[in-house]
Amino acid sequence: MEDTDDSRPSARLLVQVGRNAGWWVGLLAVNALVLAAAELALPAVLGRTLDDLLGGGAPGRWLALFVVLVVVLSLGEALEDLGTGAATARSTAWLRHTSLAHLMSVGWRTAQRFPPGDLVARLVGNTAEAGSVAPDVIRGAAALIPAVGGTIALALIDPWLCVTFLVGLPVMMALLWAFARDASELAEGYLTIQGKIAGRLVQALSGARTIAAAGTAERETKRVLGPLATLHDYGMRMWRAQARITAQDLLLLSGLEIAVLAVGGWQLSRGRISPGELLAASQYVALGAALSSVIPDLTRFIRSRAAARRVGEVLDLSAVGYGNAVLPSAGGTVEFRKVSVRVGERVILDRLNLVIPAGSLVAVVGRTGAGKSLLAGLAGRLVDPDDGVVLLDGVQLIQLTQRELRGAVGYGFERPVLIGDTLGGAIAFGADAPDDDTVVDAAMAAHADTFIRHLPKGYQTPLAEAPMSGGEMQRMGLARAFAHTGRVLILDDVAASLDTVTEHEISRALTGAMADRTRILVAHRASTAARADQVIWLDDGRVRAQAPHRELWTDPDYRGLFEAGRPEPDDAPMLAALGSDLVGAE
Repeated sequence: MEDTDDSRPSARLLVQVGRNAGWWVGLLAVNALVLAAAELALPAVLGRTLDDLLGGGAPGRWLALFVVLVVVLSLGEALEDLGTGAATARSTAWLRHTSLAHLMSVGWRTAQRFPPGDLVARLVGNTAEAGSVAPDVIRGAAALIPAVGGTIALALIDPWLCVTFLVGLPVMMALLWAFARDASELAEGYLTIQGKIAGRLVQALSGARTIAAAGTAERETKRVLGPLATLHDYGMRMWRAQARITAQDLLLLSGLEIAVLAVGGWQLSRGRISPGELLAASQYVALGAALSSVIPDLTRFIRSRAAARRVGEVLDLSAVGYGNAVLPSAGGTVEFRKVSVRVGERVILDRLNLVIPAGSLVAVVGRTGAGKSLLAGLAGRLVDPDDGVVLLDGVQLIQLTQRELRGAVGYGFERPVLIGDTLGGAIAFGADAPDDDTVVDAAMAAHADTFIRHLPKGYQTPLAEAPMSGGEMQRMGLARAFAHTGRVLILDDVAASLDTVTEHEISRALTGAMADRTRILVAHRASTAARADQVIWLDDGRVRAQAPHRELWTDPDYRGLFEAGRPEPDDAPMLAALGSDLVGAE
């Protein structure tokens, strides 16, 4: 296996993983040394016992020592199994926690570089593969001790026995190197295909309604499982590689044993070694040549390194950086200064200059792809601009602490994802935990309180046991946004699934109880834009106009935004490249 630039980061990660197995690593290492010593002593003790029996002596002392060694080996193997499980569990837990925490810190746009299913495979399956590295390395290294010790023991019994054995050593090393080279490539390919299948599966589950409506379930199943044949091929090739080296090991071992026994028999006939030493020599040559004891650990280590490389790619994602600035005591003014965002060669927002006054209610409108949801994401730093800066009350968003930023800006999404154990917990979800009264008030403002109370356990109803319509989901998302205090509230077309009456009541809440906040609404309905203090009309990456709805309504192009009907969803082509959190997922 070559030490390439790609392999060094994964090797460093594996070292960290191994260290986090804790004190079990030390216990496993000591236990491995004891087991290796017992394996080395066993042939010698067995040989001395035989010599005593053949010589007419009493083998009691050597026989007792033989029994002790067997007991030590049995207990040591049991402790090895226990320690391996505990060390692997600790290492895996640390790696999963570290990987998930880092993934949560990189921001949704960066995380979209990997399909969701592939990320799950990396953070669940691959972390488990990498987590076994410490026990695998210890077992593999410990397996070399009997091999080296067996070779030395042959030299001590008779130098010609050692020379006969060493003739086959270059062949053994060549076989081991070739296996490691092939297995590394196969393990890498196997894990990559696994991630591809997982990615397709999660994609299919997310679009289950679309698949059912199109009647393409069978075709989609074939697409998801399409790489399965390649996965099978990699698995079979790995199995064949293991079977091949095991067979080669057995043939080589048999040949070496025959050669050593032949030389040993000749030396026995000349009186240079005893029958017991010949028996011990036959055991030592098996210890010295048994590649098969190293192969399973080597195979697992190779898979661990391949898995660590895939997990390392997640850890290499750049985390969102925060500053240490805080906001002034009051405000809510949002400012864009020469803000530009690009997707590939396409400019979505072009040197945008915009000021949203504190406490104002602003509607953002525009045609599909105009960048409405992107602007909403920039305002609360769900996305960072490629050029320019976004400020809140004169402070650049990138200079704020994470807690300060998230406490100041709240979001409501078109298709909210609810997180929590209960309905009440889903509304309270956020950086700060509001009390029960605040949760109820927020639900009432979002017109979610009525349907929640109709459920058997009300706000304590488990989230998984509360089927909700699209409109009810939106009201829950609104309630979550309302429950957290802040100076800026950003709502990305949250009225999409609401009836006109409910939308009107929620608009009253926005203009009443929440009038002290700066409210930015991505709007597709004329009624929503009409209730705003100002309308920001985006067109071709820039602000075409910023004025009250009644003034803009005289422009036929503006009226055409609403008369043409609501696009579904906003900015879909652009956000597909950036990531889809701003508009939700099916």
